Amino acid sequence: MTLTHCDSSGAASMVDVSDKPVTTREARAQARVLMSRATLQAIETNALKKGDVLATARIAGIQAAKKCSDLIPLCHPLALSKVAVDFALDSDKSAVNIETYCKLAGRTGVEMEALTAASVAALTIIDMCKALDMAMVVEGVCLIEKSGGRRGHYVREET
Repeated sequence: MTLTHCDSSGAASMVDVSDKPVTTREARAQARVLMSRATLQAIETNALKKGDVLATARIAGIQAAKKCSDLIPLCHPLALSKVAVDFALDSDKSAVNIETYCKLAGRTGVEMEALTAASVAALTIIDMCKALDMAMVVEGVCLIEKSGGRRGHYVREET
């Protein structure tokens, strides 16, 4: 396997995608923030002094997807046509589950944008809740599905 972000001498290099066809590219990613039951309840009842945690985390995730090329070296700046950040509260595991979705018509995929959105949404939840719970943990950040492009459709197997 050849690394695509290295030139012939091994130096970091941005991949030239100008010859690739424009196709619809989509990606979904996820993350989970584990926390105390009291913190989860405060999020659910919107009882934090900093404001609505999930609304703020949603905006942060969307912004992060749009700024991915500023954060991740060698990422192409992309004209995203859709970014979604959704949350599910899991009282059994005392967690907030995050799922993100990114879409565009372009020459390169949106996996990094979806992953960045999930990561930053999770970090925003921690930032907004850290006064209540310093022991929160982000886990399970991963790509769960992607489509479009040369490699086709990928769906993560359940683990």
